[in-house]
Amino acid sequence: MNQSHASTSSQGPRDTEGAQAGAAGPAKWLAIVALIYLLLVAVGTIGSGFKWASGGAEGAERLFAFATNPFMGLLMGSLGTALVQSSSTVTSVIVGLVAGGLPVSTAIPMIMGANIGTTVTNTLVSLGHIGEKSEFRRAFSAATVHDFFNLMAVVIFLPLEMATGLLEKIALWLSEIMTGSANLDTGSFNLLKAATKPVSSSIRDILSGIPEPFGGILMILIGILLIFFSIYYMGKLLKQVMVGRAKAMLHAAIGRGPVAGVFSGTVVTVLVQSSSTTTSLAVPLAGSGVFGLKEIYPFTLGANIGTTITALLAATAISGGNAVFAMEIALVHMLYNTFAVFLIYSVPFLRNIPLVGAQKLADLAAERKALAIGYIVFVFFVIPLICVGISMLF
Repeated sequence: MNQSHASTSSQGPRDTEGAQAGAAGPAKWLAIVALIYLLLVAVGTIGSGFKWASGGAEGAERLFAFATNPFMGLLMGSLGTALVQSSSTVTSVIVGLVAGGLPVSTAIPMIMGANIGTTVTNTLVSLGHIGEKSEFRRAFSAATVHDFFNLMAVVIFLPLEMATGLLEKIALWLSEIMTGSANLDTGSFNLLKAATKPVSSSIRDILSGIPEPFGGILMILIGILLIFFSIYYMGKLLKQVMVGRAKAMLHAAIGRGPVAGVFSGTVVTVLVQSSSTTTSLAVPLAGSGVFGLKEIYPFTLGANIGTTITALLAATAISGGNAVFAMEIALVHMLYNTFAVFLIYSVPFLRNIPLVGAQKLADLAAERKALAIGYIVFVFFVIPLICVGISMLF
């Protein structure tokens, strides 16, 4: 009898822990769904706030007149992403601004800049290997190959876009198909908008006593804070429930050819909702010598494609006249990253430029460690700040 009681007692805590562990999974997934809802609310809040602050489309154009220079928009996107270390956050904010009236043509260079700024995270991760020269050389080259690729993509596609508007035209055509028409009936039913509008409307009602444009500006700031909160905690929860599977997929796919590498990089990034996390998982594997630079390279490119899912998700919450444009800028992000991967990686000469650049920079950084830190500070922060400052002065 005592033995039976002891056995029951000893198993009780384990059973309780198992039940708690089983309950933790659904609880985390419910929290993730709630955070996705909060992200959609935040994007709608930014759009409403921007309309309020700018007084409509004409006001929006005046408000962002300084960013109509594509180079300025590129720098803003790059600097903003480097500061918050999340391209998902920045692109979601841009979708909200376009929903509020920011011209798509002004937003496109910002989207391209966000791709550059997001690479700072895995470059910082590579500094963890700085103590051992050969290990640091491998890790730093695996991190900066992403930098060189995204810079190349901008060099190719920004002038092409300025000359032809290719991405904007294709994205507009696709967004009209997806949303129904370029002139959506503002009264048409949108399930996501119906679910999120009461919250954003309540925020505006609370702020209604604040004079224009300060009420709108405050509403934009609230929306940005909600995006930060939702993406940060959604990323943390997704890492807890998915990173183990992501690592397994990474190990299984890397080294099995470029197509498998790109595909797995895309899928892993969709699962964890963070290209920074995906590429940061790969850097230590390169540093330790488990995989070479040429094997890590396509996986990193897949992360570029996978990260576009957040902006597409954010755009689904928008309805009314600007819904087509919100979806358009999200599609521009997806098309830009996808076209860049296919064009650059399919042409041997272009494909090798990021590899050679990353290897040479890593060789220099391994010999002079201060160069690595200086590279991060100047490329991602000092140079963009100086350029933005000069542009605003003149």
